Amino acid sequence: ARTGSPSARGGWGPGACSGAGGPTACSCGGGGGGPPAPPHASGGYRRYAWTGADADCRLWFRMQAEARRLDVETDRNGNQWAWLGDPAAGDAVVTGSHLDSVPDGGAFDGPLGVVSAFAALDELRSRGVSFKRPLAIVNFGDEEGARFGLACVGSRLTSGQLTKEKAFELRDADGISLPQAMEAAGHDPEAIGHDPERLSRIGAFVELHVEQGRALDLSGDPVGIASAIWPHGRWRYDFHGEANHAGTTRLVDRRDPMLPYAETVLSARREAELAGAVATFGKIAVEPNGVNAIPSLVRGWLDARAADQESLDTVVAGIEAAARAHAVRQGVDLAVVRESFTPVVEFGHALRDEMSRLLGESTGDKVPVLGTGAGHDAGILSASIPTAMLFVRNPTGVSHSPAEFAAEDDCVAGVRALADVLEGLACR
Repeated sequence: ARTGSPSARGGWGPGACSGAGGPTACSCGGGGGGPPAPPHASGGYRRYAWTGADADCRLWFRMQAEARRLDVETDRNGNQWAWLGDPAAGDAVVTGSHLDSVPDGGAFDGPLGVVSAFAALDELRSRGVSFKRPLAIVNFGDEEGARFGLACVGSRLTSGQLTKEKAFELRDADGISLPQAMEAAGHDPEAIGHDPERLSRIGAFVELHVEQGRALDLSGDPVGIASAIWPHGRWRYDFHGEANHAGTTRLVDRRDPMLPYAETVLSARREAELAGAVATFGKIAVEPNGVNAIPSLVRGWLDARAADQESLDTVVAGIEAAARAHAVRQGVDLAVVRESFTPVVEFGHALRDEMSRLLGESTGDKVPVLGTGAGHDAGILSASIPTAMLFVRNPTGVSHSPAEFAAEDDCVAGVRALADVLEGLACR
């Protein structure tokens, strides 16, 4: 069952929902929307929350669901649900992922899980199984946080981890607030918030995702099961200096915030190496951002992750201490704000073990279990409902980049594994 389209790089994948270059660039293919739009000039994709590309992908989701005679709804937080059976019956089995992307992201992160969910349903129907529990496919909104700076907004709102008040404070680079963007896209922002009634209907959520790393490639396995998600967070560093002329201001008279920022980037690398963690300054904003002007403000965002909370705390504290020392030496003020944080997620052993058993029965092989440093909607929801994850091999080991990849045979293996799990959970 091949619901996806050939990607721009030649392999099978969710080429639909590319959102390549602007509001109407996403012509979602795979059964009604035409061929996928070409990628951005970088070779990657830009599918940001509450944009035209997002709307096109949502339309594609609805078309795929309706073609399979599923009941489609959009919840109060903008997440899309396609239901087989009565959701009010409760104890539903849900699968899916997200369709948005990071800036210039790959074709597989997120969409592979949604495409594979529809394909797994096709596979189950071809097997002639009878569903004993309601089944749903979900597209969570704004998982990557590329537009408003906070990841997993749709699932955080639903689970109550993000309040309406905090959500209303989110703004994109152009100053557009989340409620303004939602309203412009035709969604009522006043309705957003915790949705415990919806969560109470769900008995299990299984998310399939392309692996963001090379563990499966190194082990030679097409599919794996997630054990845990590392604790991780995002911190904003604001270095406040003094704007001045780049050509007339003596070096000794400068309060240049770019200098302590640059030193902090290097300090983050050293602290991460010492703790066996990862730390990245991947986003920066400069004011006034002129070639011939010393900046007045350099704002950088730190992403830090580690295998355990103690290691993460050590890394984050070490980076902040180094940054403050660098700032003092340059006569620059520093403010550090934690914008988001997700504690370690240990996926429940009961559901994880059941998945291992089901896949062992179908393949005769033991499926590897591996951890990940990447965050997912499944990790957010794990505090509210039983969740689990399947990973599909990525031979490049690269993610959040056009080089992200999964071969057709491995994608098909992922669909079959997901179908086996869903059959065991919803049909027996």
